Amino acid sequence: MEVGFLGLGIMGKAMATNLLRHGFRVTVWNRTLSKCQELVALGATVGETPAAVVAKCKFTIAMLSDPRAALSVVFDKDGVLEQIGEGKGYVDMSTVDAETSCKISEAIKQKGGAFVEAPVSGSKKPAEDGQLVVLAAGDKALYDDMVPAFDVLGKKSFFLGEIGNGAKMKLVVNMIMGSVMNAFSEGLCLADESGLSPQTLLDVLDLGGIANPMFKMKGPSMLQGSYNPAFPLKHMQKDMRLALSLGDENAVAMPVAAAANEAFKKARSLGLGDQDFSAVHEVLKGAGGSGQA
Repeated sequence: MEVGFLGLGIMGKAMATNLLRHGFRVTVWNRTLSKCQELVALGATVGETPAAVVAKCKFTIAMLSDPRAALSVVFDKDGVLEQIGEGKGYVDMSTVDAETSCKISEAIKQKGGAFVEAPVSGSKKPAEDGQLVVLAAGDKALYDDMVPAFDVLGKKSFFLGEIGNGAKMKLVVNMIMGSVMNAFSEGLCLADESGLSPQTLLDVLDLGGIANPMFKMKGPSMLQGSYNPAFPLKHMQKDMRLALSLGDENAVAMPVAAAANEAFKKARSLGLGDQDFSAVHEVLKGAGGSGQA
């Protein structure tokens, strides 16, 4: 199976690598073309533009940083729209809002192409291990065609119906994750300021009803002040903002998420945007664990 892949950031690089290792023929593009060379060493070919990738491949996947990047790759000069058409499918696995997904979907369909949105739950390590959760929506026939690729990229894929549902589900998941990360950080700070061992807190949490992989994976490095980016904080803050906007649209009160978003914004203002999203811990540590900067 031959696929195109647009976007080789932390997630995209890991995902494209998995496809290559599982026998897919992959043509890659990245805005900074030099990032493609590591994939070329694994057998990928390079497309000079998104349009060139779409022209070559029946199916093209995109994994981009935000709505602006997702729209740019489709609508700008040498973009996807210049070559998409009958018999070709476009799968956007970026985390964007439903409005962005719908705009891309309408444009692709007008050109005769098929579109699926398929944002993923998971960060760098699950991407490297092929353990993402795919949250797809849109053209069911294209989804069915892409299942072999989704099976390589993830441990499970969900088909959620009409365009927008995948985007919304991903934003809800990340909103919960961001809110929980803030509560976790506050707990670590509170334990420390109360004269307790944060490491013991991690051990206790791991044996209780709220034990979860995120605490187990992120906790030790947070205690060391190490935040190598598996999921950059700036992207988490973007997702929190989009989730809050979805809450506004549906008149859903989200005071916990709103407070968490403020902490992520503060972290960005402190220059932590490119660190892992767990670096929000630094904001809470700096405020004596109160969360008020």
